[in-house]
Amino acid sequence: MRLVWFRNDLRLADNPALRHACATPGGNSGDPSGGEQEEVAALFVISPAQWRVHKMAPIRQRFLLAQVDELGKSLAALGIPLYLLRVETFAEVPAEIGALASRLGVRQLYANQAIELDEQRRDLAVSQALQGQGVQSHWFNGCCVLPPGRVLTGSKEMFKVFTPFSRAWLKALEEDGFVIHRAPTPWGAPLPWRPLAETDLVEEMGREAEEAARWPVGEAEAQRRLHAFLEEAVLDYGQTRDFPALAGTSVISPYLAAGIISPRQCVAALQQRLGYRPQSKAQPGFVWLNEIIWREFYRHLLMLVPSLSMNLPFKAETRSLPWGWDPAALCAWCEGRTGYPIVDAAMRCLNATGWMHNRLRMIVASFLTKDLHLHWRLGEDYFMSRLVDGDLAANNGGWQWAAGTGADAAPYFRVFNPTTQGQRFDPDGSFIRIWVTELKDVPTALLHQPHEWLVQQGRGDYPAPMVDHAAARIRAIEMFQELERK
Repeated sequence: MRLVWFRNDLRLADNPALRHACATPGGNSGDPSGGEQEEVAALFVISPAQWRVHKMAPIRQRFLLAQVDELGKSLAALGIPLYLLRVETFAEVPAEIGALASRLGVRQLYANQAIELDEQRRDLAVSQALQGQGVQSHWFNGCCVLPPGRVLTGSKEMFKVFTPFSRAWLKALEEDGFVIHRAPTPWGAPLPWRPLAETDLVEEMGREAEEAARWPVGEAEAQRRLHAFLEEAVLDYGQTRDFPALAGTSVISPYLAAGIISPRQCVAALQQRLGYRPQSKAQPGFVWLNEIIWREFYRHLLMLVPSLSMNLPFKAETRSLPWGWDPAALCAWCEGRTGYPIVDAAMRCLNATGWMHNRLRMIVASFLTKDLHLHWRLGEDYFMSRLVDGDLAANNGGWQWAAGTGADAAPYFRVFNPTTQGQRFDPDGSFIRIWVTELKDVPTALLHQPHEWLVQQGRGDYPAPMVDHAAARIRAIEMFQELERK
């Protein structure tokens, strides 16, 4: 028997591990050997305790498990059973998978590589344990367009800044190309599937109707969102992507993070929409492709720089930055009570929906680190505890970029002004008024600095700015300058 271990790759299409398990000699997907078909089964491991250690948001857990349920039904229709194991921590996984392999008579394990350090260590332990049982493990690149390690400098090192990585990535893609793996054909007679909510492996599987409607699962939904964006918004993406009140982005990040859709599928769909693969900013569609390359950059970094998975900054010299500790300030930021409307709207949106627009992620991250001078790891953890698209590589990369500790060519004195950011990217306050209802009747001209007007109205329902941005900016720059002088 062949066992396919699903993780953050919860799809049938363009799943290299699943495709190879169903297409190697003895299989039924065009196997020229004509050998007897070998059984294929699938596995998903639920690790609640480990998920809590990794700060996985409850909304993301529910989203993943809802997709596992969908995947189980799809696999059952192909005649492939999906086994579920509840194994609290990664340390217990090798023994439990080994026991399942013995029970099922597994001879081959197929899985797509993980990029996070704990997950890599888990996978190595599983591979070694299975090898001792005579089971061979096969690992594939299922999370990136180009595998980590493919895009390196001339001295065979990982790029430290994005722009040269992007150029090298585009060149490597031209040289290598890529393949979209088809979903497997039916493997046998359809099997029954017992809904995940009825198993004793998962507590409180159900999702609230509003949450389920906002984040429906399934490969078809991911493809629908992708193609709707490509048809309606990709050509204007460079002009609209920074405005949170506009439907200018694809909003497929939860589906990418869970592996319901692959980055290769995204690139292929973009090429099909345009009739070419854009190579420069002058070509329509390139700005969105560049966002996919950013995702690749952070994933390659995470796998090739293990310290990023260990709460350490990319720039080692920034370890000694004197970040502050102010629980009250952190709480105000988390709850959207900073007195800066765009920051508060963004945080309240995150808390209510599990998602935040990318421009807003940069604004609130800059505010936490450069205005409040709190450690970026606090923000990184809070985001992971709330985001439906929580992904260590992208989240860590974004936070370190904002904090000035990451792989970034820009100098440390880049500090976002939250007021001007709001004025520029939510000029009429359409987004702010949705989430900061206390400000819905403030005149537009005053919305981004409403405090004097509110005082005149005798209103005290919205907080005053918790810090003076100009003074906070100076202090943030001084932190880095003092570090340079040491």
